[in-house]
Amino acid sequence: MGDFFKGTRFKILALILALVLAFTLRAAYSGTAVPMISQLTAWLMTPLQRASAGISYAVSDAAAGLFSGRRLAQENESLRDENAALRSMLVEYERTKSENEQLKEYLQIRDKNPDFDFEPAMVVGRDTASRFYSFTIDKGSNDGISVNDPVITEEGLVGLVSEVGFTYSKVLTILDVAIQVGAMDSVTREIGVTSGELPLAEQGMLLLSYLPRESQARPGDIIATTGIGGVFPRDLVIGSISELRPDSKGLSLNAVIQPPADLRAVRDVLVVKSFEGQAAPESTQ
Repeated sequence: MGDFFKGTRFKILALILALVLAFTLRAAYSGTAVPMISQLTAWLMTPLQRASAGISYAVSDAAAGLFSGRRLAQENESLRDENAALRSMLVEYERTKSENEQLKEYLQIRDKNPDFDFEPAMVVGRDTASRFYSFTIDKGSNDGISVNDPVITEEGLVGLVSEVGFTYSKVLTILDVAIQVGAMDSVTREIGVTSGELPLAEQGMLLLSYLPRESQARPGDIIATTGIGGVFPRDLVIGSISELRPDSKGLSLNAVIQPPADLRAVRDVLVVKSFEGQAAPESTQ
C-alpha cells in the first residue's frame, strides 16, 4: 500500500485531481461552473444521444419497411386478381369473337346454299400420326352427324367425316390419299378427279388427275366439286390450279391444286349433314 502512494501513478492521479479541483474552484468563483458542467454533461451525453437516435431511426426504418412490404403484398394481390379478371374477360371476348365469325360464315353459306343442313363445329384435336392432317371435331352423332358427311368452311371443301362418336367425329382432309373428289375446272368446264399425294400433302396441296391432254386449263383456274356421286355438294371450291404437268403416260394432264385455306391448321368448320342430291355412296368417289 505504501508503495502505491510513492509510485508514479499516484503522483499523476493526484496532479489530475488537483487540476480538476482548481478548475472547479475557479469556475465557481467566476460564475461559469454551471455552463462548464452543462457542456461537460452535453459532451458526455452526445454519444449516448447519437446511439439512441441511430436505434430510433433503425426501428423507424424497419417499421416503414414492414408496412411498405405489407402494402406491396396487398397491391400485388390486387393486381393478380385484376389480371385474372382481365384474362377471363379476354377468353370470353375471344370466344364471342369466334362465335360471331362462325355465325357470319354460317349465314353466308346458308344464303348461298339454302338446301344445306349443317352443324358448326370446332377442331379439338389433331392426329399427329396422320401424314394428311386429319383432325377431331367437337360434334358427333348426338348432333346428327354421320360418316361420310362433307366438312367445309366458307372458303370451300375441307374433307369428309370418317368416324363418329356420340360427342365427337374424326375428319379426313381432301389431302388424304383415301379421298377422291369429282372436280371441274370452272373456266374450261373440264372434268377430273382430285386425290391426295404424300409429297404434295406435305406442302398442303393435292392432285387433280385425268384432265384432257389438250386441256385449256391454266394456272389460277378455280377447281370446284361436280356433285357427281352424291357424296359432296356441287360447286364447293376445292382450290385453284398452281401447276400443270402431263401424267406419266402422256395421255392426260395433271394439275397441282392449292386449297384456298391451309387445311393443316383449320380451326372452325361446318359439317353438311344433308343437301339436295345427297346419296349413300358405296365409296368416297
